[in-house]
Amino acid sequence: MSRQDKIAVIGLGYVGLPLARLFATKYAVVGFDVNQKRIEELNAGKDSTQEISKDLLKSVQINENPLSVADKLGLYCSSSDEDIRNANIFIVTVPTPIDKHNRPDLTPLYRSSETVGNVLKKNDIVIYESTVYPGVTEEECVPVLEKVSGLKFNIDFYVGYSPERINPGDKEHTVEKILKVTSGSTPEIGKIVDNLYKSVITAGTHLAPTIKVAEASKVIENSQRDLNIAFMNELAKIFSLMDIDTHDVLEAAGTKWNFLKFKPGLVGGHCIGVDPFYLAQKAQEIGYYSELILAARRLNDSMGAFVASQVVKLMIKNDIKIKGAQILNLGITFKENCPDIRNSKAIDVITNLKDYGAEVITYDPCADSPEVLKEYGIPCYSSVNNKILSEALKNKFDAIILTVAHNEYTDFTLNEYLKDNGVIYDVKGVLDKESVDQRL
Repeated sequence: MSRQDKIAVIGLGYVGLPLARLFATKYAVVGFDVNQKRIEELNAGKDSTQEISKDLLKSVQINENPLSVADKLGLYCSSSDEDIRNANIFIVTVPTPIDKHNRPDLTPLYRSSETVGNVLKKNDIVIYESTVYPGVTEEECVPVLEKVSGLKFNIDFYVGYSPERINPGDKEHTVEKILKVTSGSTPEIGKIVDNLYKSVITAGTHLAPTIKVAEASKVIENSQRDLNIAFMNELAKIFSLMDIDTHDVLEAAGTKWNFLKFKPGLVGGHCIGVDPFYLAQKAQEIGYYSELILAARRLNDSMGAFVASQVVKLMIKNDIKIKGAQILNLGITFKENCPDIRNSKAIDVITNLKDYGAEVITYDPCADSPEVLKEYGIPCYSSVNNKILSEALKNKFDAIILTVAHNEYTDFTLNEYLKDNGVIYDVKGVLDKESVDQRL
């Protein structure tokens, strides 16, 4: 690979933008996204995902399409597919969600493949980064590329797969510092794809023997974590019946060198809470019904209801009337220090508490309030200065739940906003043990 290679990154979300920014330090890059509002936001130097700072983004941004200019480096953002026509490397970084029945939804992949197919030329390479089950790249995406472009796979154009390894909200393990798995549709293309990523990934790369191996390696990463967290969550349920603090148990067990240090918690987001369904669905298609993977999913998806029931039990013990009780929920994003609310399991806690008749107010300084209202139909306050939240804080709460461990909560003295017989429940296990009534 050389600086003559011109790159188009399709999809500028949590995965695509950091990758496009990184490649733009050495290559001509066009970042493409169908969301015009997102493009305008990025061109103004703002990243609502908070993955890239304004200064870092501005350091690579240019005002003209570098794919049309010789020896021009930098990042140009656009929502026009005409602006990616001169690329010879296309990297697809669109989301791979599930539908309401927990079945893989490949619609974003199909549409992005159509977009690339419209501008695909001979000898171009299309690299997919989206998390999928083994076979999607070659069996689902390639036919779309062939149909739209009229070109032949592995004769006129080639594909690669390099699974994303972005950790949203993590400012330490950024894209260039995480070892990257690579692969190609032929051994030669595999080496080209590997060299491309190797030129910007300081942590190095691992060239997988086939695309299917690379796809499988990604989908089991999060499935493994899902299984381990499910075991911790099951322990939390068991130990709660025995009146034993789960975190105390894990701290003691963790003194052994080979004990895996996972913790119980709400498992949401667009990775751990979604990827296992992709593997389970593919397994079912080939005649194998996954017992362990789906059992872990069911258990982890039950934790919102469990947390709500534990809070209600604590309140009843303190003679607090549940119907009409005022509860403060801290956090609605799917993880700490991240604005992403997709597939957040905090909503399960809120919904279940409302089913008990309680009134729940949510405060999350990282979340976008209009987006929360649109996605989940509940108000969310991002500032303590909000009139409604401020008044509620003055009147104090019957219960406070730390659902997401944002850094902003460290200066939040919970007891100041708690009624005399109120309870504090710590889902994340980050608060001082003596200051809470119970931890998950």
